[in-house]
Amino acid sequence: MTYISNEQLDTFHHIYRINLINSCSGYKSANLLGTKSEHGIENVAVFSSVTHIGSNPPLLGFICRPTTVMRHTYENIKSTGFYTINHIHEDILKDAHHTSAKYDSDISEFDKTGLLSEYKNEFQAPFVKNTPLQIAMEFVEEYHIKANDTLLVIGKILGLHVDDSFITDDGFIDLVKANVATINGLDGYAVPKTNERFGYQRPQ
Repeated sequence: MTYISNEQLDTFHHIYRINLINSCSGYKSANLLGTKSEHGIENVAVFSSVTHIGSNPPLLGFICRPTTVMRHTYENIKSTGFYTINHIHEDILKDAHHTSAKYDSDISEFDKTGLLSEYKNEFQAPFVKNTPLQIAMEFVEEYHIKANDTLLVIGKILGLHVDDSFITDDGFIDLVKANVATINGLDGYAVPKTNERFGYQRPQ
């Protein structure tokens, strides 16, 4: 087994280092965040950092890279207070990944991909049409991470749109059945085919 020290990391080509560190943490969530600017421009962008924060109240968080350059998703969330989280499934992998391209703020990624926006329950942020799990979110708070100048953005779940057939009797959402993808590193996508559960564990 190869050992790579922190000192060695500093000697690697920056692309090699980025790929190595982004993939060593394991599989990550694959989501499209939908927002709309104050001027009515829709935005959709791929994120691999959405994570569970708490169930009561229902909170999800994601990491936003340094805002030294324009971050349209972040700016839209801060200006409007609302956004959507949409799970990426295997049929839209290429279009979903293309949303990582850096378009100007007056250009919607919906117009540059085959992705379609839709609106539900008068929620002001766009959902991604035909995604198997869509979550309406409201911004709650943010935390500055000093170590690398990133932001942890936390939002509250206002509502879920999910096919009944993906929800088990105990409330578990079966993402395998929904063909939801996961991200490995920056640009590797996988679609899990098995799902084994072991239940809540107690000391024996």
